[in-house]
This record gives sequence, C-alpha cells and structure tokens, in this order.
Amino acid sequence: MSACIFEVRHTPIRDELWVKLPNQDATYIPALWLRTRSEAPEERDLGTRQRLINPHKLATDIEVTQALITGDALQLQFSDGLSNSLSLARLLRDLKLDDECPHTIAWRTADWQIPAFTKGQRPLPRYDWRTLIQDDYFLNALTDFIQYGFLLLHDTPTEPNSLLTIARRFGYLRETNFGLLFDVRSIPPSEQTDFSDDLAYRAIGLDPHTDNPYRTPVPGIQLLHCLENQTEGGYSTLVDSLAVCATLKAEDPTGYALLTTTPLRFEYRSSQAQLVNVCPVIEQDGRGQMIGVHFSPRLCDLPLLDEPSTRQLQAALARLSSLFSDPSYELHFKLMPGELIMFDNNRVLHGRTAFDPTQGNRHLQGCYIDRDTPRSHYRRLSQQLNRTL
Repeated sequence: MSACIFEVRHTPIRDELWVKLPNQDATYIPALWLRTRSEAPEERDLGTRQRLINPHKLATDIEVTQALITGDALQLQFSDGLSNSLSLARLLRDLKLDDECPHTIAWRTADWQIPAFTKGQRPLPRYDWRTLIQDDYFLNALTDFIQYGFLLLHDTPTEPNSLLTIARRFGYLRETNFGLLFDVRSIPPSEQTDFSDDLAYRAIGLDPHTDNPYRTPVPGIQLLHCLENQTEGGYSTLVDSLAVCATLKAEDPTGYALLTTTPLRFEYRSSQAQLVNVCPVIEQDGRGQMIGVHFSPRLCDLPLLDEPSTRQLQAALARLSSLFSDPSYELHFKLMPGELIMFDNNRVLHGRTAFDPTQGNRHLQGCYIDRDTPRSHYRRLSQQLNRTL
C-alpha cells in the first residue's frame, strides 16, 4: 500500500476518491465504479462472492455523498442510499486490469543456457516431476510456465497412460477426435494404415505449428510424454510466437496488422470429423495484446481479398513462416524416456525433425488440457503461500 495513496477530497456537492499511483498523476475514481463493488450482504453473497444484483442497472448519475478512510477501509455513503465499507487493498487490486498472473517473457534461443553458461542467460524451466506434489515447487513451475509458455519435466513414470496423472496435476483434460490421449509411434510405413488421419503420425519432419487451429476453442495446452526413444532423429522443437511476432511487427507493421484482423479458414477433414474454424493468424486478448497464433500452413488457405491485400497478406505469412523456422528462435532437443514437454499451444509452436522408424522404437503419448487452469492454480497457491512476484 505504501506505493499507492488514496485520498478523499470534499467538494460542496460530493465527496471524491482519488488515487496516486507511482509515477502517475492522481486519478479520480468514479462513484459508479465504487458503487458496483458493493460488499453489502443484500447485494453480494459473501460465500461465493457473486453478486445478487445486476450492477448494469444502477443509475449512471450516482454520487458519493460521504467518504471516510479508516485504516484499510473506505466508508462510503452513496446518493442512492447505500452505505458500504470497501477494502482499500481490494480496490487497489481492481485498479489493475489484468489477470493477476505473471507477465509473459518472450524468448529466443540465445536467452537459454544451452549448454554453456553465458552472462544474461537463464536456465531452462526444467523440473523433477516427483517434486511437483509439493505446492511450493508446483508454484515455481506454474510461474515459469505462465512466463515462458513451456515446461520440461523429467523423472516421470514411463508406463503407458501415466501421462494422464501428470496432466491432471496441471489442469482438466480436453478430449478430441484423437481421443483423450494419443500415441505417436515409430511404425514402419507398411503398418501405418491406422495412422493416416494426420501427418503427425508419420515419420516425416514437421515444421513449427500450433495444433488444432481448426477447433473452437483451440486446445490450450499440450503435453508430450516420451515413453521410449531408440531413434537417432525425431528431435522436438519449440518456438515462442511472442518473440517472432515482435520482430515481424517491427519489420512490417502493416503486415502484422493484417495478420491480427484478416480471418483465414483452418480446416481438418477425415472420415470421422469435419472441423472448420475461421479466425486471424495472430490471436489477441480483450486488451488488444498478442497472446499467440493460429498457425499450421498445411491446414489453411488464403481468403479471397483484393489483389494488393492478397499480396501483402502473402508476404506477411511468408516472412512469419521464415521467422518461425529461423534457428535463432528455436529450442531444439531430444526427448528421452521419462521426459515430458508441456507448452501453451496458442503461444509456443512445436515441431519435429524426421526420424527413421526402422532404427528402433519411438513412442510418445500426448494429450491436451484447458488453458486457464494453470493460471487458476497460480492465483490460488500464491494466495495460500502468500507469495507474489
């Protein structure tokens, strides 16, 4: 609270609440903003903290007729007759229009210690799965995941389907037409007839992409768990779309803007599913900030635009594709048995180098979980452990 100062100013017609934040001018807090935050038991259920009234129906001309700060409480009398006490700490939290989670940190290959240490680099967000049963270690992992968009886990069990237990620690499972859990195996081409619905089930290399851009909503988080790997290839790759798109925006602001506003059609068609999603390549949140991409060139087509816009969009997509394949943005590693990668499927693109299925067994299992649950865990544990960034 020392970095923020609340002040009541008295005028002949009303009392006003002002707040002074660091490095900012004092800001007036409208009476209606305060009125909608009523803690009165007839207007809010204090057990669930859900409102018992519709605040959108409050009069627009409500005023504060009396205000008094006592300790951490703000005592208020409103022109519609309500008297209420509000916590200044809670008001301070509400002043910030964010999701109460760590800010994302965009990264490139050079930001990580791989393998030698260089000043300014950071260690990879790598955790022993066995420690994540403890809430303090789990909170550290959640913090890294929210900031960087991925985690590496080691010393996980290697029994088939054990991934489901790991995934449930982080969130709720998302089932798709590929099942609750899917297998990526090194199967000889002559035996691949049952795995013909997606190129991921072949031994070919896969360029950086996001999974399932044809879904609404897109599966938010993917986990890939290595059970066996005897092949020489099949390296996993990760790319941070936040870093790549920041470069594109600096180079080509118009092209970047096109990718945030021009919808493309993503589609997946098989004997069992016909899935279509129409959306821009670059995904933004409600505040207009970029949070990820829908990117899988093998699954989308250009929309019909006028010729200049078509060429401009194509140029932006070409440059974006080139940046996604630039080694300076790419993490490149081989998953071994008992290792797992978990990544934000909207933010972090993944790929794979080709491998020879005749060299030996390669068996990964994968699944999806909802995107919001790790953030829910972070807020809950931060409060319980009294930890903030």
